[in-house]
Amino acid sequence: MSTLVRTHRRRSAGITLIELIIVMVIVAIMASIAIPSYNSYVLKSHRTEAKTALLDLASMEERYFSTQNVYSLLTTDLGYGGAWPVTVGSGYYQVQAPVLVPAVPPTAAIPGGTPATFSITALPIGMQLNDAACASFTITSAGVKSATGTDPNANVDCWN
Repeated sequence: MSTLVRTHRRRSAGITLIELIIVMVIVAIMASIAIPSYNSYVLKSHRTEAKTALLDLASMEERYFSTQNVYSLLTTDLGYGGAWPVTVGSGYYQVQAPVLVPAVPPTAAIPGGTPATFSITALPIGMQLNDAACASFTITSAGVKSATGTDPNANVDCWN
């Protein structure tokens, strides 16, 4: 009696090295696309702190002006502690001391005089310095909002 020996090749239930390398390449490509995009969104979301702080300070200046008839340079008059510059929110921006221009009374040359004005600027600090598109934000007593940065439409894009 002859015994017929059959050999069966069993396929391994694991993965091959080439399959592992292909998966790693796919993950690396996805990460190289996703991480910069994520970082961009994080920087963009931090801009909200600067804009909120500037709008808050502008409203506090106007409130102070309505009762004192002058704008203030004191942080305590505006509801903030400490001294200028003031770090706001989570610490991504510092608000600089307001630039105040006092009112000029009417004269023969300027019959209506000129009103008092202010300008307040927020500058990035820490990791927010990487946000070159919208580097700084400014608001004036006239409500004019401006921004500086590499974005050619910074005044519009950064405040929206």
